[in-house]
Amino acid sequence: MLKIRLARHGRKGRPFYRVVVQDSRKPRDGRFVESLGHYDPLTEPATFEIDNERAKHWLSHGAKPSETVHHFLAKEGLIEPWKAKPRSKRADAKKAAAAAAAAAE
Repeated sequence: MLKIRLARHGRKGRPFYRVVVQDSRKPRDGRFVESLGHYDPLTEPATFEIDNERAKHWLSHGAKPSETVHHFLAKEGLIEPWKAKPRSKRADAKKAAAAAAAAAE
């Protein structure tokens, strides 16, 4: 399965990331299929540049973006914004019980 994710580069304390298409079984900084752009969190404001055409190509061929890359691609308007998964009934029941206990006090 292909993933679009960040590969970390740069020295200690000075991160710099490449946006790469990579097999999900490879290590984070291992061999990649194609580099799509870069992300530099240390600039003010943070710099994110990507080749939109190549990103669209890989998304159409089934590559799944990581959560972080998904946010960046949504800002670029290439995909829909990230939607959190629905909570489980058990989590909702636990939250309701905690609210009821707080109300009872």
